[in-house]
Amino acid sequence: MSRLFNAYVIVDWSAAAKPVTGADSIWIGVMKRDVRFRLTFESFNLPTRAEAEKKLASLLEDFKKRSERALVGFDFPLGFPRGFAKALNLSTEPAWRAAWDQLDKMVKDKADNTNNRFGVGSEINRRMTGGPFPFWGCPPKDTLTTLQPKKTRDHGPDDLPEYRHADLAAKGAASIWKLYYNGSVGGQAIMGIPAVRRLKLPRGDALKAWPFETGFKTLTEADLAGVDVVVAEVYPSLFKIQLAPGEVKDQAQVRTTAEHFAKLDEAGKLGAAFAPAKTVPEDVVAVAEAEEGWILGVEN
Repeated sequence: MSRLFNAYVIVDWSAAAKPVTGADSIWIGVMKRDVRFRLTFESFNLPTRAEAEKKLASLLEDFKKRSERALVGFDFPLGFPRGFAKALNLSTEPAWRAAWDQLDKMVKDKADNTNNRFGVGSEINRRMTGGPFPFWGCPPKDTLTTLQPKKTRDHGPDDLPEYRHADLAAKGAASIWKLYYNGSVGGQAIMGIPAVRRLKLPRGDALKAWPFETGFKTLTEADLAGVDVVVAEVYPSLFKIQLAPGEVKDQAQVRTTAEHFAKLDEAGKLGAAFAPAKTVPEDVVAVAEAEEGWILGVEN
């Protein structure tokens, strides 16, 4: 069985407000085959999101020149809990794209990493509920009427869900509504989704976001005809890491995650990883495809 991909790129993103390297910064791990078809790994530690985006664009161009297809995994949600687009009165269909377009309009991200993620969370809260909900978490100095440092209340039956179906399946994944503190994927998603959108814009259908544009199903070579890049959400904490000499945890995580998907592909099993388990209800599959997304590698 032939491999679906030639390269596996895993991105450990950051919502940091200033340039930073080392632990808790942006790491891009690239697993690809050398001239003898042996898997080799290279990592890049970029101090800013602007530099990371530029590096990713350069990597994708290089793969395209070599006629190599890449799987690119980002460690933040590519979609929001079901009902998000409707709650914001976004009219564009599908819901995931409406959310991407809306974030792109709202997010300001400067070359030095200065960003307005707390302002974006606060404004979305204002439009949705008029109060500090559902987004929460910020430094005390960034407190606003519609964004508080701590969670102000639990999610009720009439609220948007606290977790996506994929977050619950992943057991331990944080809620996208959490914007600050350890494991705050909300800030990463707000800053990351516009970057993924910018990578897609010039590439059109040559870059497909899973499961939104590919379907939540087993992927075959025929499904990927004309596709240079598949973008997916990944959760590096799923995989046990062993630090190599000189590695920081984030670096080891992108390497281990890239290795995992490369080995699955080598065994002819990666295509099936893009499909839901048989136990996942049809309505959950439909919601994942239309709005929430899913986490690649989660045993759903």
